[in-house]
Amino acid sequence: MEGGQGPLRLNRLLSLAGITSRRKADELISSGRVRVNGKVVREPGFRAVWGRDKIHVDDREVPGPLERIYIMLNKPFGYICSMSDPLGRPLVTDLLDNVKQRVYPVGRLDFDTMGLLLFTNDGEWAYRLTHPRFKVPRTYKATVAGYMEDAAIELLRVGVRIPGAVRAKAKVTLLGRNERQTIIRITITQGISRQVRKMVEAVGYRVVHLIRTGFGTIALGDLKVGEYRYLETEEVNKMKKLIGMK
Repeated sequence: MEGGQGPLRLNRLLSLAGITSRRKADELISSGRVRVNGKVVREPGFRAVWGRDKIHVDDREVPGPLERIYIMLNKPFGYICSMSDPLGRPLVTDLLDNVKQRVYPVGRLDFDTMGLLLFTNDGEWAYRLTHPRFKVPRTYKATVAGYMEDAAIELLRVGVRIPGAVRAKAKVTLLGRNERQTIIRITITQGISRQVRKMVEAVGYRVVHLIRTGFGTIALGDLKVGEYRYLETEEVNKMKKLIGMK
């Protein structure tokens, strides 16, 4: 169970607390540098309750678990999904003006992609949402230049070869088309960088506008561009169920 709710393996607890990686935590523990309630512990598998047991690494007390924060932002065009940028471009975190806790983006949306972007300080939640093993669906509304033929749409469903994937495929729904443009709803689970754009290019077309409308069990809804809100407890719990977290 997560911090503050039940006993955790000591190496995992130190990792969640941001002290060090699990591998390096094993080294700290085996070298006798970690104490639990005043006693040296040398077994990485030793369990302690984060926030209740007193844990020290050398003379440094391990802080208790932070309140878990979950936020959804409707990302505008032209913002960078990073905590800093040497070029001074606008950051998505700049839009979280009244959020006092330190949170970070769950995955990323490209500079030229808009829509649903999640933030959290829950490392395990973020890890599972973005790791390909968990196959969390991401849904986009894509505007494609030109009249997209049925055969091209079917190829996206069957799968196409793109850099970074053996074969990438998607669920695709045609929303509308004319000679000037085609609008599709496309859902992927692999999460490769710029995957939707690459897939559309692989079948001979070009995405001119892309907005993410869904991530896992969470939908963008009517949240305005540039605004954010905290996720409801039910939304967080549904997502945890999807990715196998208790």
